[in-house]
Amino acid sequence: MAGLASTNIIGVIGAGTMGIGVAQIASTYGHQVKLFDQNAEAVECSLVQMKKGLDKLVSRERISAEDRRAIVDRISSCSQLEELGDCSLIVEAIVENLEAKQSLFKQLESLCNNNTILATNTSSISITAIGAALNHPERLVGMHFFNPAPIMKLVEIISGKMTSASIAKTTADTALAWGKKVVQAKSTPGFIVNRVARPFYAESLRLLEEGTTSAANLDAIIRESASFRMGPFELMDLIGLDVNYSVTKTVYDSYYQDQRFSPSILQKELVDGGLLGRKSGQGFYQYGDNTPQPQADSFTSSFVPASIEAKGDLGVSTGLLKLASSLGIGVNESTGEGVIQCGEAVLALTDGRTASKRAKEEGTPNIILFDLMFDYEANPRIAIAPALQASEVALDHAIGFFQALGKTVTVLQDSPGLCVMRTICMLANEGADAVYQGVCDIAAVDKAMQFGLNYPRGPLLWADQIGLAHICQVLENLQKTYGRDRYRTSILLQQLNDAELGLYDK
Repeated sequence: MAGLASTNIIGVIGAGTMGIGVAQIASTYGHQVKLFDQNAEAVECSLVQMKKGLDKLVSRERISAEDRRAIVDRISSCSQLEELGDCSLIVEAIVENLEAKQSLFKQLESLCNNNTILATNTSSISITAIGAALNHPERLVGMHFFNPAPIMKLVEIISGKMTSASIAKTTADTALAWGKKVVQAKSTPGFIVNRVARPFYAESLRLLEEGTTSAANLDAIIRESASFRMGPFELMDLIGLDVNYSVTKTVYDSYYQDQRFSPSILQKELVDGGLLGRKSGQGFYQYGDNTPQPQADSFTSSFVPASIEAKGDLGVSTGLLKLASSLGIGVNESTGEGVIQCGEAVLALTDGRTASKRAKEEGTPNIILFDLMFDYEANPRIAIAPALQASEVALDHAIGFFQALGKTVTVLQDSPGLCVMRTICMLANEGADAVYQGVCDIAAVDKAMQFGLNYPRGPLLWADQIGLAHICQVLENLQKTYGRDRYRTSILLQQLNDAELGLYDK
């Protein structure tokens, strides 16, 4: 690893939350840091907030008082850009505006020596476009931190068309030396994280628009069935609906209105109405001192199964059988199409068709589909959806079965792909497309999503565990159902599925 030595001076431009966070990281690892902002008061305010944060770390015994003093002492404020002339690396964290960034880097290019690395923390603007204004665009690299920078582990190192490979490597090695998880990617809209993450929000937004269930139910399913830390609606409220919508629209426009990135009409209406989430007091939820948050539904049954029949291979959902057996429910196995017969209910993992379509095609009116789970034995909630043809008794038996397994049951309106399955399939599809287009490698996608957004599992590894045949089947059925290019299957997934290989076999 040949990153910058701690004797190298680091410059940071922009004293907002991100800028002061980057300054704190560099100082923590021994660098002298020069912090510049056109607003001198912003620098002082940010330093005060940083000191308060460091004081908390001292009180929690995460750092010593001596370390705290050293971190603060190594950061100095600058009143002129010229003071950054001796920096070895300058990280820009100003407003997300192409012209503003181009103007700044043109000034820096004239002030710094030829060996200074110029890095932008942009989350969405093309590195190539920023570098187009420079005489030496090979010196410019993307160094995308995630907020809050001292806590979040990921840094995306982004190379524009003209970025020097040695500059990208030195910047990546420096981030590694600062204790970060690093992924490298080409400059394309959204880079890795902001591109691959779009379906996490988009699929639940579509389900809400279709009246499949409530936002509270969808959030609970994503948290309690799929082990994400937050559901999409509570996360959008936290981020700010305007911010999240803006990122989606930027990616959508940058890809020439590719349907895969289509923004949500529902989200736009909330943004247009000033309902931006926590910061405005209302978004998908209302916020206030005495405002109770809506609770997720829980369906119950008095039916208690003594035994079930497992017909064929249940694939990724086999854990249900292990759990049933451990709880004293008899499990009889036979050949079949990968379903569980429980009383009047025929239970099957969603394959992207609606339950009603599957009931018709398979001649099984009492089919009840269940959703993907992170861990079928351990996760506490499961989502199910009955075919319109299914009897009330069949639905009651399905609820009773999952209840007997200790699961909280959420019943959805019949919807293709349910919630978790379609979300994970689309995340994997987008990640695979990024790999196919040469943006990054397979491992980078999974590392980026786990350490940039705290995903419980990388979407491409998850896809391998589900099986690419099932992933492709779900996507093909979603595309047939909706008739939209949004759900087209990545060529990489098709190729690997045809070759009977997994993504990590590649």
